[in-house]
Amino acid sequence: MKLSRRITSVPASATLAIASRSKEMQAAGIDVVDFGVGEPDFDTPEFIKAAAKAALDAGDTKYTARAKAKLLRAIVDKLARENGISVQPSQVLVTFGGKHALYAAFQALLDEGDKVLIPAPYWVSYPEQVKLAGGEPVFLPSPADRGFKISPKQVLAAAKGAKVLLINSPCNPTGVTYSPSELAAIAEAVLKTDLIVFSDEVYEKLVYGDTRFVSFATLDKRLPERTVTFNGLSKTFAMTGWRLGWAAGPKDLIAAMGNLMSHETSDTVSFAQAAALEAYTSPEAAETIEAMRCEFEVRGRHMAQRLNAIPGVHCVQPTGAFYCFPEVSGTYGRTLGSVKLNNSMSFAQAALELARVALVPGDAFGDDRCVRLSFATGIEQIDKGLDRLQEMLR
Repeated sequence: MKLSRRITSVPASATLAIASRSKEMQAAGIDVVDFGVGEPDFDTPEFIKAAAKAALDAGDTKYTARAKAKLLRAIVDKLARENGISVQPSQVLVTFGGKHALYAAFQALLDEGDKVLIPAPYWVSYPEQVKLAGGEPVFLPSPADRGFKISPKQVLAAAKGAKVLLINSPCNPTGVTYSPSELAAIAEAVLKTDLIVFSDEVYEKLVYGDTRFVSFATLDKRLPERTVTFNGLSKTFAMTGWRLGWAAGPKDLIAAMGNLMSHETSDTVSFAQAAALEAYTSPEAAETIEAMRCEFEVRGRHMAQRLNAIPGVHCVQPTGAFYCFPEVSGTYGRTLGSVKLNNSMSFAQAALELARVALVPGDAFGDDRCVRLSFATGIEQIDKGLDRLQEMLR
């Protein structure tokens, strides 16, 4: 069977590929420390699970028009209360995870050849989703020596002929968060162009130190009509498997995304919507989120300190999300066992096969000098894995 050119041009997610190999090794009885997949190690809070169970017991297993209306209103209220964004329910679309929301937006907005500006390093699915929609990803380099951040000057230089600028803060894979003033400067540049902004804010609650999160759409009164805000429950509420995300933005684009979804998936799962409604309305939510955020902050600081103590490795301190993205190119040129370190993939292979540590090569994120480690695991596992890496590189 001959597959389409469109689908054969799309590689599998590198994060899931590493996870697959790690699981194979673990199934064979090999002790692997897994820093690969970006998934909170906390369980979904009990009050959220209880809401889903209650919905099931009440027979909430049909199409979801009434339940969806309640969830849309809860998201509208959340945006006004926490983000300072004012929208109507018709400007919000609930999707099967944040990834689905982004995919639908690219499909609804892009025509063949439309350019999308993507800061690099980037989350692995951004460029592939752009290409699946017929668009052309244009990468804006933001290496470690620039703090993994793009500048307004870069935006202006690349804006001609481009349709979308994608911003992800806090960022996967780098763990970096743009300050309000840095985002304001980028917003000022955007307003000199015709760019539409896709702001991926799924890690909004996971910020550390004196870092302050701000939603891009709030930076100027002209931005709401040209900004789409993407979010979800996976990271904030440890609900990765529930597949609940959403997008909020201009009514015509949200309607077009909804039209696509009506033919593609229909509405999201009924009892998952009940769980999401509880997450956004329960008085228990704030305390639960803060407990997870505090634990991630301790882990991130510890992991970065330990990575910076390894010769040939340099790590920018993460200010958000739950990733470290250390530069490991200082180790390239060495041969460890049968593996010659000459890029991020060989480094990841050596780490997995020689040190039994799973991490993700930075090449998948657009920076071959780095690798990504998730600190969504306990301190004991972090130390165990980094002890192994340190010994491997000794």
